[in-house]
Amino acid sequence: MQPTALGKKNTYLLPLILVTSLFFLWAFLHNTNGILIPHLKKALQLSDTKSSFIDIAVYFGYFSIAIPAGYVMHKYGYKQGIILGLFLFACGALLFIPAASAGSFALFLAALYIQAAGATFLETVANPYITILGPKETSERRLNFAQSFNGVGAVVAPIIGGTFILSGVEYSQEQLNAMVPDQLSAYLHSEASTVKIPYLIIACVVLLVAVLFIFSKLPAVKESADADTHTGFSLKVLRHSHVRWAVIAQFFYVGAQVGLASFFIRFSKQVMELPEKDAAYRWGYIAMVGFMVGRFFGTFLMKYIKPHRLLLLFSLFNILLLIIALNTSGNMAVITVMATPFFESIMFPTIFALGIKELGEETKMASSLLVMSIVGGALAPLLMGAISDSTGSMQKAYIIPLLCFVVVAWYGWKGYKIKKVIHVPS
Repeated sequence: MQPTALGKKNTYLLPLILVTSLFFLWAFLHNTNGILIPHLKKALQLSDTKSSFIDIAVYFGYFSIAIPAGYVMHKYGYKQGIILGLFLFACGALLFIPAASAGSFALFLAALYIQAAGATFLETVANPYITILGPKETSERRLNFAQSFNGVGAVVAPIIGGTFILSGVEYSQEQLNAMVPDQLSAYLHSEASTVKIPYLIIACVVLLVAVLFIFSKLPAVKESADADTHTGFSLKVLRHSHVRWAVIAQFFYVGAQVGLASFFIRFSKQVMELPEKDAAYRWGYIAMVGFMVGRFFGTFLMKYIKPHRLLLLFSLFNILLLIIALNTSGNMAVITVMATPFFESIMFPTIFALGIKELGEETKMASSLLVMSIVGGALAPLLMGAISDSTGSMQKAYIIPLLCFVVVAWYGWKGYKIKKVIHVPS
């Protein structure tokens, strides 16, 4: 006897709730970087370029672990991939404690890499799993809704980071130079140590979620077989043009998102002398609330506007906002950058859902490649840091996210289209 539609919905309800909770968790990793970059720059005396290695550690973790994560999912299933990801995430968070005690930038980078490895498993599993827990016709809306809880995490993370990690104590270089060695060492150690309690709490919460998954039953769902499914877990999935362009668009989108957030505190300090705590609160309470609202609002709009069209429209808005930010100063420049997350909100899940559409068993490989493309979040901040160090202007560096949104706009205009491919036997 076939299960009823109601029975199927009830079967999917608990898995949807549990998997959706993961979207909230990994938001902490991404949205505390905007706090960690200025914080560790101060605590460890780093340059803008060197501080960008915080993003590089995270996004290289995504790049290097995405294929293994996809293979684990392909070989052992969704649940095992989630549990392994949660344990790696917790281990990375715990490593912050010895890193802070030692004042070691290398250990901080290792902790972020391990945390990112865990998040890679979670994203590689959760994004495609959400799209197949229900009708394929509403997969983009379902993924945008789940990603809305990532938006909730994006609001909470900078607020918590700004409150418990940033001390608000900012000395000029002249004041630091005037300190005796013991006084300077004590100050820097005190700054580095503020991360210990927040990351211990994060690790405990993640381990609790892992226990819930261990004792929960997730349905074994199979991807639709209406596509060319015989290639399985293989790079041959790139013969689909909508997959190739999705990987490229995701690379540039994540670069834009990370670059905008990572240097917002530095940008605000430069264009209007905004203190670090005030900038962190503006990003958390206003910009990230806009991001969260944009996710829910974008999900609603998709009932009336096709996802690819909304993607194009939101990309064009962000291009306009950044043109203003590059050519103004003071509060106007800061406000326009703060408005960009609202329009970023739908981009990641929409590109992801469009990129894995109608792939059948090849969905897992496409998911891995789309998660790998998150490495764009490492390159954009590096370029922005280099521009800032060479020109003395963080504002000029914001040309990089503007150019990234041009690529995303093109995907929403043309790149998303699915083209029939002819299978050539191996």
